[in-house]
Amino acid sequence: MEVDAENIKRHNSFTSPNRRAPISKRAGRERCHSYHAPTIKNPKSSVPTKSKENCLEVPRMSFRVVRSSKFRHVYGQALKREQCYDNIRVSKSSWDSTFCAVNPKFLAIIVESAGGGAFIVLPHNKVGRIPADHPLVGGHKGPVLDIAWCPHNDNVIASGSEDCVVKVWQIPDGGLSRTLTEPVVDLVYHQRRVGLVLWHPTAQNVLLTAGSDNQIAIWNVGTGEVLITLDCHPDLIYSACWNWTGSKLLTTCRDKKIRIIDPRKGEVESEAIAHEGSKASRAIFLKHGLVFTTGFSRMSERQYSLRTPDALAEPIVTVEIDTSNGVMFPLYDPDTNLVYLCGKGDSVIRYFEVTPEPPFVHYINTFQTPDPQRGIGMMPKRGCDVATCEIAKFYRLNNSGLCQVVSMTVPRKSELFQEDLYPDTLSDEASLTADEWLQGEDAEPCTMSLKERALVVQGGYVSGRAATQLHVTKKNALATTKDRDKDRSPTPAAKLDRHADSHSGTPASATPPPAVSAAVEKQLSDLVDEIRKLKSVIVKQENRIRALEAVMKASPLPQPASPPPCAAPLVPDATNHETDGMAPDEV
Repeated sequence: MEVDAENIKRHNSFTSPNRRAPISKRAGRERCHSYHAPTIKNPKSSVPTKSKENCLEVPRMSFRVVRSSKFRHVYGQALKREQCYDNIRVSKSSWDSTFCAVNPKFLAIIVESAGGGAFIVLPHNKVGRIPADHPLVGGHKGPVLDIAWCPHNDNVIASGSEDCVVKVWQIPDGGLSRTLTEPVVDLVYHQRRVGLVLWHPTAQNVLLTAGSDNQIAIWNVGTGEVLITLDCHPDLIYSACWNWTGSKLLTTCRDKKIRIIDPRKGEVESEAIAHEGSKASRAIFLKHGLVFTTGFSRMSERQYSLRTPDALAEPIVTVEIDTSNGVMFPLYDPDTNLVYLCGKGDSVIRYFEVTPEPPFVHYINTFQTPDPQRGIGMMPKRGCDVATCEIAKFYRLNNSGLCQVVSMTVPRKSELFQEDLYPDTLSDEASLTADEWLQGEDAEPCTMSLKERALVVQGGYVSGRAATQLHVTKKNALATTKDRDKDRSPTPAAKLDRHADSHSGTPASATPPPAVSAAVEKQLSDLVDEIRKLKSVIVKQENRIRALEAVMKASPLPQPASPPPCAAPLVPDATNHETDGMAPDEV
């Protein structure tokens, strides 16, 4: 049997190290490397070409059978039913939301409520069967569509509803003892339902809201006013995400486009078609600047893609997953560079690792459960249990009313703190104030070491500082520009309070309380005078009533039949009472 050397050489060229990747693959690889690791070493030099006489020899190749990664073995474990939350009436709204928000102190779930919208807030130690009459947070007139915890205050949560109002709530430590109906502040701007609320990652008290009126509003919660409005979307906004420093905004829209927006200028820097399917899509910013999207193809197949901001129209990787109908929510962990894909109605959680090496998005494993999920929430890294090497914790909402807790762990033999699994993570402190961010300043998020500050209390991190109260300072809308400039200058009392807070470890509020203007001072003084006059009138009337009561009590006594001629009259005289020092009602 004759052997065709040329054919063998042609077939071996597919695995030969001399063969270069296609131009599109190389371009994507270079873009991904430039965003992930600028100091990546150059690839190995090509092997010298062989002569025709030794072309039948197998070329030397360097196989790497197993990819080297410390997150290659990540396993999910569901906690027992008595350690989960049961008997929760999860919302039946058809809105594409996670219906769940979690932080190291509380778990919040949107629930069904008659006569309006509500959500339940549970401390992490209140596990088991939840009573049907458990207190709720219910001040909305329509169903609640989205909730989000403030990253800089674990006691503050924002909620958006179909009643077009966004409310910000203060949750006391230990949970609710009665139904909460009074929010800290109402944010009223949108004309249609509000389906998206998102806090800024670095600036304190900055909240983004998006409604069905295709408008985006960025608020300063400390003053209750709108800072920026964005009107650059022609249709419904599906999702929004800040980048690592909070200087750019990434959105997806019903027109199938993803947009990178400069929020302070209100300009769209770049836009492109994300996925060709007409169903909802999601997009998130990764830590190093890459864009990860999930959506549907033209044949309604679910897929994900990885892109660079300077070439949104040319994805580096696009992979089709399955043909399910549920919207996929990408949940991202910036410390480990892991992306968890959780689909609505799915019974699995897929997780991937994003690296600079091809294929750039590496499939790791799938966590399988028997029940489909209605919603899901992800715990921040400072709420994970470092003693068990837990790198992520999820709260899955089932249709049966069970909130299942799923722990993702990396098995390690040592019980010591694993520094390679826990780099410095996001802390609960803000890097900027709202005014500083609005003026154009950018800063990296504040980080913390879990080795120094993490305490294994109830399975996670507990903040060492006391709960801070959210103070809302309303500005005078009728004040002149000069008065507003005066209002922005903090009062001496506010400076003293800020100085005391800095010594006690409590961060100062994002916006200092403004000074009182002259017009407001005059109004206050007039009001005090009116109150003083009213008080004097009340005192006079009280004295008059007492005098009348005294006269009624001192009515004349009955006279005897034959009084002695020398007897004094028994009728009391008011003048005698005044002279002898006795009160009118004394006998």
